[in-house]
Amino acid sequence: MNDARDAAIRRPRMSPDRVMELLTATMDALREVGYANLSMDLVALRARCSKATLYRLWPGKPELVGAALYATRPVKAEQINTGTLRGDLQTIVGLLAAQADKDTALFAAMSHAVLTDDELALAVQTTIVEPWFAELTGVVDRAVERGELPSRPAAAEFLPGLLLSVTFTRPLFGSDATDAGYLAGCVDLVLLPALQAAIPAHAARDTPPTPKD
Repeated sequence: MNDARDAAIRRPRMSPDRVMELLTATMDALREVGYANLSMDLVALRARCSKATLYRLWPGKPELVGAALYATRPVKAEQINTGTLRGDLQTIVGLLAAQADKDTALFAAMSHAVLTDDELALAVQTTIVEPWFAELTGVVDRAVERGELPSRPAAAEFLPGLLLSVTFTRPLFGSDATDAGYLAGCVDLVLLPALQAAIPAHAARDTPPTPKD
């Protein structure tokens, strides 16, 4: 036991920047060869590390890919706080649009892989979907804290799925890749009205009647 502890202490701890290099190399390889042809050997070669290094950090390919998808996600919503719900959503879709052309094919391919690989599906669900969806709905929670919304609307549950679906599936229906203007219109015409739909009724119930002169 002491020997194992001493070895762990002697082993240099990998810096966050180096971990990010490994995850970025994973994404580069994933875009090039697809999930089915991706291997830990290939990632190790691209990242210039040993395969043992990868296995010390991640149990296998599904977990490595899930971590890479999360680390390189185009939107880190917890860092966005413009002061308004609309501003936050427009910032988010601007960042998504900037990555849409590059990542649409990847997300389409990953969707198929997730449907056919249970281990990958579990890794993606726990490593990226659950935390990322929580971050995206966090912009609605901040709007509630600011007083823009009286409470968290039921539509908030659908926000992450709608945002990502609109961003990455548009070409599947014969349209061009999603751009910033398209997503900005989605925010103003679809998402914001849905999130704000309960405001008038709520305000009418809770606002005391105006005294008559």
